Amino acid sequence: MSRNAPGANVVVVTPAYNAGRTLAKTLRAVPEGWVDEFIVVDDGSHDDTSDRARALGVTLERHPTNRGYGAAQKTGYAAALARGADVVVLLHSDNQYEPTLLPRFVEPIASGQVDALTGSRIKSGDALKGGMPLWKYVPNRVLTWLGNTTFGLSVSEYHNGYRAYRRAVLEAVPFASFSDRFDFDTQILVHLSVRGFRLGEVPSPTRFNDESSKMSFRQGIVYGTSLLRHMAAFAAHRFGLRRDPTLP
Repeated sequence: MSRNAPGANVVVVTPAYNAGRTLAKTLRAVPEGWVDEFIVVDDGSHDDTSDRARALGVTLERHPTNRGYGAAQKTGYAAALARGADVVVLLHSDNQYEPTLLPRFVEPIASGQVDALTGSRIKSGDALKGGMPLWKYVPNRVLTWLGNTTFGLSVSEYHNGYRAYRRAVLEAVPFASFSDRFDFDTQILVHLSVRGFRLGEVPSPTRFNDESSKMSFRQGIVYGTSLLRHMAAFAAHRFGLRRDPTLP
C-alpha cells in the first residue's frame, strides 16, 4: 500500500450493529493509501455484519451481545493501540458520514498540527439540508452551547461520530471507564480539554437516509439527559463539591 500519511500507522475503528447492508459500501469508499488496518467491532448484531467484515478481509472484534456504542469504541480503541496505531479514526458503519473525507481527519494529526479532530455538520452547513430532523437539530444546538459553557470548549458540535485521535490521546484518556452508550463521545471531548490536548474540527456533511442508523426520539431524550448529568458532575468537580476520580 502506498503511504499518503508518512510515518503514521493509521487504524480505522468501525463500530457496527446490524450493518450488513452498509458496511462494505462504507469501507470501500475510504480513499486508498490512507489506512493500514480496519477494525470492525460487531456489537452483537443479529444480521450478517460479521460475515461481511470477514469477506472484506478486515480485523473483526465481536461482542456476543449488544453492549452499546461506547462499549464498541472501547473494544476498538484497545485493539488499535495493541496493534501499534499512531492515528485512530472512528468511522461509523452505516454510511451516514462521508468516508472520502478520511484524509482530512488523518493528515493534520499525522503532521503534528493537532492531537484530535471531530467532524462537524454545523461547520459544513449541511445539517438540515442533509436531512437532520428539526427535533434533533435544536437540541444539538442547545446542548452544544451548554457544553461549551460548562467544559470551556469552543466546538461547533459535540454530537458527531466522525473522530480521529493521536495515539497519545487514547493512552492518556481513561476511556475504559467511560459510558458504554452514546455519551462516550462527550466524555472523551471533556477529557481532551482538561488534559490540554489540541482539538480541531473538520466540516463533515452527513446523510440521514434509509440506510443510516437513526436515533429514536426516546433514545434522544435519554442521550440528552445523560449529557446534562455529565455537565452537572463536571461542574461539581470543578467547584470542589464532588470529586471525579477520572479528572485531573
